[in-house]
Amino acid sequence: MLGLGVVGSGVARILSEKAESYARELGCPLELSRVVVRDTGKDRAYAIEPARLTTDAASVLEDPEIELIVEVMGGEEPAHQYIRDALGAGKYVITANKEVMAKHGASLLTLAQERKLDVLYEASVGGGIPIIAPLKRDLLANEIVALSAVINGTTNYILTAMSRGEGDFDEALAKAQALGYAEADPANDIEGTDAAYKLAILASLAFHGEVRPDQVYCEGIGGLTNRDFRYARELGYAIKLVALARRDAEGGLRLRVHPAMLPEGEPLAKVDGVLNAVEVEGDLLGRTLFEGQGAGAMPTTSAVVADLLDAAHSVVSGGRERLIWRGEAALRIVSMDDLRTRYYLRMTVTDRPGVLAQIARVLGEAEISIATVLQKATDERVAELVIMTHEAQEASMQRALAELRPLPEIAEIGTFLRVEG
Repeated sequence: MLGLGVVGSGVARILSEKAESYARELGCPLELSRVVVRDTGKDRAYAIEPARLTTDAASVLEDPEIELIVEVMGGEEPAHQYIRDALGAGKYVITANKEVMAKHGASLLTLAQERKLDVLYEASVGGGIPIIAPLKRDLLANEIVALSAVINGTTNYILTAMSRGEGDFDEALAKAQALGYAEADPANDIEGTDAAYKLAILASLAFHGEVRPDQVYCEGIGGLTNRDFRYARELGYAIKLVALARRDAEGGLRLRVHPAMLPEGEPLAKVDGVLNAVEVEGDLLGRTLFEGQGAGAMPTTSAVVADLLDAAHSVVSGGRERLIWRGEAALRIVSMDDLRTRYYLRMTVTDRPGVLAQIARVLGEAEISIATVLQKATDERVAELVIMTHEAQEASMQRALAELRPLPEIAEIGTFLRVEG
């Protein structure tokens, strides 16, 4: 095993506690022979015999007696190179590394297939939620039309807390950090990067081609305020950080991660706290939802150990024959400019006659019609306007925002959200 942090310690403990059960299931022992760590003297959540710890990765990757490698060290490098080396040495690999699989998954899976091996990576998306295996096997009869997901537990916890009036963004983030849901540096989560990695992994598998993280449009949650959640409830919506992939009628694929307003009746709108959910839409199946604990040591450990047992079965049975990677022709990624959806705008304006008419004129010239307006007086001089539009084109909306921002009557455009569902 490469790494002995929170997840690695969980894997080591479960392998020890359930050794007899797993041996009966496999027909042979499953032994954790060595663990690669940076510091063999460090105190850890689960104690491993010192003789099994090493700082020399090559001694493990090149050992012909070791048939399975579990990578739970995290980060892009050296984890990526270690996985390549393990495959090159004829070993199956189990990984929880979303960054490596998002950036290098296609090449690693191709290499594994050439070597008649496998890379199993269920834990890289959604913690303990089984979603990779269904996309690889159970949903193969379907042409996947769309993926919609809430796949970052940190941001979902923060947004849920704000929606319940449990503090503003900074307070909710601090509580998430205190509870261990957020890292000391939460940038990857709150800026949407983590969700973009996961969407790239899922979309590559669902749409049979390589999707890179830099092809995913990405916005974070830092600009949201408690007022947005109050207005959303008043209008019948919840606010979530969503990850969306959809193939259009011409075969193009649009990929995006951003906060969005979802109707309160939608399944994803009800996914709260640190829960994650992935909704898959197939041409035969329709819409189906996978939901569960998306983060934490035990859910992730569960996924890693399940993959480990799957790989061990393959070794015991002499290898697998099923196709593990089907990369078709290059996917055509569609620009966000062509997106058509509805929009939410919250702005602070001078409270005097004619301001709303001026805003409506700018939107109208961009072929954007207003569906709903809420006006909230804040003092004698300014008011807060909340505007919900009918469906419009993203490029038109962005042009309208660029025209509205410099108007002297508009003090601030506070929040701009897309409305889904």
